[in-house]
Amino acid sequence: MEAPAGQQPFDWVEIRFKNGRKEFYKNVDGLSLHMGDIVAVETQPGHDIGQVSLTGELVRLQMRKKKFRLQNDQAPKVYRKATQKDIDIWTEAQGKEHETMLKAREISARLNLVMKISDVEFQGDGSKATFYYTADDRVDFRQLIRELASMFRVRIEMRQIGARQEASRLGGIGSCGRELCCSTWLTDFRSVNTSAARYQQLSLNPTKLAGQCGKLKCCLNYELDSYVEALKSFPDTGKRLKTGKGEAMYMKMDIFKGMMWYAYVEEAMTWIALDTSTVSEIQAKNAKGEIPASLEELMQDIEVEEPDYDNVVGQDDINRFDRQRKTKSRRKKPKAKTNTAKPAAKATDAKPVGDNKGSNKPTGNKQGGQNKPGGAGNKPKPKGRRPQNKRKPNTTDGGGASANKPQSANTGQAPKAENGAPRTGGKRPNNRRKPRGPKGNNNSKPKGGDA
Repeated sequence: MEAPAGQQPFDWVEIRFKNGRKEFYKNVDGLSLHMGDIVAVETQPGHDIGQVSLTGELVRLQMRKKKFRLQNDQAPKVYRKATQKDIDIWTEAQGKEHETMLKAREISARLNLVMKISDVEFQGDGSKATFYYTADDRVDFRQLIRELASMFRVRIEMRQIGARQEASRLGGIGSCGRELCCSTWLTDFRSVNTSAARYQQLSLNPTKLAGQCGKLKCCLNYELDSYVEALKSFPDTGKRLKTGKGEAMYMKMDIFKGMMWYAYVEEAMTWIALDTSTVSEIQAKNAKGEIPASLEELMQDIEVEEPDYDNVVGQDDINRFDRQRKTKSRRKKPKAKTNTAKPAAKATDAKPVGDNKGSNKPTGNKQGGQNKPGGAGNKPKPKGRRPQNKRKPNTTDGGGASANKPQSANTGQAPKAENGAPRTGGKRPNNRRKPRGPKGNNNSKPKGGDA
């Protein structure tokens, strides 16, 4: 912004340093400075490097807002525009800030100091380091300064800040999803009380009302004046409404809609919505001794507006998740039958093939003379009709052991057990049962050729 003809431009500029720290300096040499220029300014001792953030008449207004006193004799000065050498030294000093902060935290923990070092800022020429810390009580950090000065070989300055100043220096994202106000545009930190939350009808929940600094959010003061002005037209909420049905007590209000909810003392779960003018009329009648019949006669009908929804992406209505979905019944598929063997024929249906026609074959175990259990061809013999190429069992005279045990044919198959499974090797048990005859005639013996 150019000054009028014949008027000298304002010779003060605003310089911004690390983490939004701003100071005012006098341009004694009349340098042509613009916003964004990097300059070297006067400090005690040495010089510092900063960036021009404001020039011209706007600086005068900012100084008046912050109540900065003009002292021309002791005013800090702007030396020059920063050279490349100044910028290199400044960049090198900034690269050591994080490592210096971590080492300082280790030393303070070793000295058992109840403090938190949140940030370190090196001067532009690298001759001074400022440590910002937060603490609840007074801290004796004299030994800490000695060790830091001997380790880093620079001048040490300890500066205590509050929780909000710490959050403004560190920055972050608030619960609203935007960058913190204190680290972007908010410069003055006004005190925030819980009364601001009460005026706005907010629940006194510390986890929701507190910001990242642990204090009440600064944004609680933004709309406080509007709420206080709107509450002036509301009647007293401490007075109960007297009706013929009973007394009604105040429950809640909607400030910008001008609505108040009351409930009878005996029916606390049933709320009745009333207009502020209606509540004022009832209170005026109660003061005169008049009592209305009930609040239901004066109840206001509240129309709930359905939100307009435009199906722009081809989806269903907005309430599609409120309806319960019908679950489809999943039927279990029948398992495929893997056993394709035919069922065994009954013992009464089996007819022996041989000389003795019409006789039944015994169902006992067969034991061949050459086939051993566990040998080749050890398969369970399928039940059913006897093959035509099998020989009939032979019996001997004398009532020996072979009279009741028919010999198996030499077909290469292992003897079967009573349950149809092949026999395994081992000693024959003594309590083995004798083979039975056909079903219904257990005492019959197989008929042989000579029996």
